[in-house]
Amino acid sequence: MGKAYDDFKKDTEKTGYRVNPDVEFVEMLLENIQVNDDRYGYPACPCRLASGKREKDLDIICPCDYRDSDLDEYGFCFCALYVSNDVIENNKKIHSIPDRRMKALKAKKEAEKHETEQITIGGLQYPVWRCKVCGYLCARPEAPEICPICNADKDRFEKFM
Repeated sequence: MGKAYDDFKKDTEKTGYRVNPDVEFVEMLLENIQVNDDRYGYPACPCRLASGKREKDLDIICPCDYRDSDLDEYGFCFCALYVSNDVIENNKKIHSIPDRRMKALKAKKEAEKHETEQITIGGLQYPVWRCKVCGYLCARPEAPEICPICNADKDRFEKFM
């Protein structure tokens, strides 16, 4: 016990994030992320209900789209896999937090209603793509197949502008 934790922690810390120091808890989460990956073909957050359709669940593929907002506001993500230094140093305690997903899905539906307008900013030749996992930006006709920073798949990119 601990190897999965150590490997995950090492990979995570390379990206500037911190992992919950509770080894048993993290390994349970990692096992359940693997269960979701085996079941659905993608590593959905084990703390949320996945639909089984990747395109519908892109926002909850670990690390989810809400991780950074949760870390900024609470010091830990929804499932407490990722934590801030305040949590590691016992300055903040982990507790239940609201799920941002429903609000985000509602806002996304509303935005799609108004998406018919094409916005051109500064005469850019290509759209700008943003990796929703690490924030990497690139201007090109299509999003890259794999993020060169965090290795996220193409479908984790969004058209930024």
